[in-house]
Amino acid sequence: MTNYTELLAPAGDGESLRAALDYGADAVYLAGKGYGMRAGAKNFDEEGLRGAVESAHQKGIKVYLAVNTIPLNSEADSFPEYIRACAAAGVDAAIAADIGVIAMIREHAPALAIHASTQTGVVNYRTAVELYKMGARRVVLAREVNLADIKVIRGRIPEDMEIEVFVHGAMCVSFSGRCLISQYLTGRNANRGECAQPCRWGYYLMEEKRPNEFYKVFEDERGSYILNARDMCMIEHIDDLLEAGVTSLKIEGRAKSAYYTAVTVNAYRAALDAAKRGEKPAQWVLEEVDRISHRPYCTGFFYGDPRGGSETQNAEELTNGGQYFADSGYMREYDFVGTIDRCADGIMSITQRNYFTVSDELEILAPGREPIRFVPEKLFNSQGELIEVARHAMEKLTAVSDIVVPDNSILRKRVR
Repeated sequence: MTNYTELLAPAGDGESLRAALDYGADAVYLAGKGYGMRAGAKNFDEEGLRGAVESAHQKGIKVYLAVNTIPLNSEADSFPEYIRACAAAGVDAAIAADIGVIAMIREHAPALAIHASTQTGVVNYRTAVELYKMGARRVVLAREVNLADIKVIRGRIPEDMEIEVFVHGAMCVSFSGRCLISQYLTGRNANRGECAQPCRWGYYLMEEKRPNEFYKVFEDERGSYILNARDMCMIEHIDDLLEAGVTSLKIEGRAKSAYYTAVTVNAYRAALDAAKRGEKPAQWVLEEVDRISHRPYCTGFFYGDPRGGSETQNAEELTNGGQYFADSGYMREYDFVGTIDRCADGIMSITQRNYFTVSDELEILAPGREPIRFVPEKLFNSQGELIEVARHAMEKLTAVSDIVVPDNSILRKRVR
């Protein structure tokens, strides 16, 4: 079992960064305005990156910069200046997939640690060793690697080389994200962070001599979303990852909300701390991963064939199935409705984010704690008027309550 295991959180923008810092991440990964695999995220400009690093370092939290696209010639020419600026901002490591990018990091930012991205598709120890020779001190394994192979890799790579794996979030139907479907169908290149997710679409078949006659494409009786992957969730199996020698547990989601970041980091922080004590996570921790928008969960490839389960089971019953055939929608039980800015003297200051009423089933999520049921004694709008319904996003509200939680705690409501 590894002596130190890091919880690594996504930060697609400043709000998600703050959530990661507040809710228990040991490190965050983010991107600047170029070279990152999540073009849809807000990301950070040069000034924002410096501020993000400063905020993280003040809390003893590391910052890893994603530069994991495959650059074109013109982008390769401008990369040295870019990586020098990012290194000067104080990032702790760069996550790279292209060997030319790795070489340029070593040449132009030699003090910057290099992490080999999951986009490199590492599934064996020999590839990891060669990347180590090229300067990588951490390898982010392909999602297709199982626990048994992780143990082999751990035993046959240099002792000071670290292993990082994804433990939660969306999975790609293609090998380590190396996919051309999006570019072919939409012109949006997945390998440059622009994926349109056509693997989530339902497809029909048309025979060329019968135009406009469409036939449903069935994987089997369960449905037609034949490329649609489930989401990964390893919240119950952190002990197995530690035993395999994993250094860093990575949560996917730089394009997702700050609420998602807060909930997942809070849950995995508690699960990781429990595993280090030799304990299983508490029931409330396991329930938290259902309080974010998600697809049906599975454990990916960690325990072998991701389909798993019995062929007679339906899609909802499969606990380890990699694909979900019924639809491409998300499951959602809770809505994020506000942030708690401050608690003092029986008064709670709230910034509303979404519609809620005082009769809704409300909860407060504070860092490191089980969710707290919340029933405000009284609720006032920004004009000081007593209200039963909060209607206006970003309005400043005041609640009368004896509950005391840290600043920036989350207020949410159950929606089903």
